[in-house]
Amino acid sequence: MGQDQDTRSDRIATGISPEIADKITATAHRLADVARQETLRWFRSPDLHPQNKAQAGFDPVTDADRASERAMRAILDAERPEDAILGEEFGARAGQSGLTWVLDPIDGTRAFMAGAPSWGVLIGVTDDRGPIYGIVDQPHLGERFEGGFGRAVLTGRDGTTPLRARRGVDLSEATLMSTYPEVGSAHEHAAFRRVADRARLTRYGLDCYAYALLAAGHVDLVIEAGLQSYDVVAPIAVVQAAGGVITDWTGGDAHHGGRIIAAGSPELHAQALELLAG
Repeated sequence: MGQDQDTRSDRIATGISPEIADKITATAHRLADVARQETLRWFRSPDLHPQNKAQAGFDPVTDADRASERAMRAILDAERPEDAILGEEFGARAGQSGLTWVLDPIDGTRAFMAGAPSWGVLIGVTDDRGPIYGIVDQPHLGERFEGGFGRAVLTGRDGTTPLRARRGVDLSEATLMSTYPEVGSAHEHAAFRRVADRARLTRYGLDCYAYALLAAGHVDLVIEAGLQSYDVVAPIAVVQAAGGVITDWTGGDAHHGGRIIAAGSPELHAQALELLAG
């Protein structure tokens, strides 16, 4: 079967017609384009003044977060009014189509504040079974990771290349990533350390970009805790489209957030999952 036929068959398997899939994809890229424009206006700007939206601790939000999500929602209001929306900054909007757009206008606001290019814009689409399509976009680097409807590609300054998660890697040879060294509670940190102590290399701090690098075959494991739906829906779609595995720490569905483990192969996923379980 040729590549075009494979793509069409994959789209049909999701329960979405090829025509609707094409429309969803086109809209998602328009969202990513406008989010690039809005976020780059503020990135490394002296006029960026973060606010803390947490009752306790520090959970930053900026004008860039809000501008990015407003711009994406405006496109969805015009092009996909029957679809639901779940966004980090402006919450949920009900829909009638059975599809939900899950938006994180800046995943990695702390990195954004620090001028580091490891943040990204997350655009995911779910149906009643979970994620069916996603984009992880890094505006400053000009990289767009896309997965779903038969597509698993990175589009960047050097053109478009396939995304393929790395296979055949034992945990002793694996590169493991997480955003925060403490990885949640003391119990969650202890579980993470059981995996990290067996991995060849452990690095921190890339937020959603770590999942993109896993889909591209550069990272082997990502383990995190305390995530929300808008943090994971788009990465799930991209990682799965690239042939990776992503679940919660019990091996169940991950798209509601919480404790997340992504791996380049089922074998590596099983190794890490066993250690997380203790």
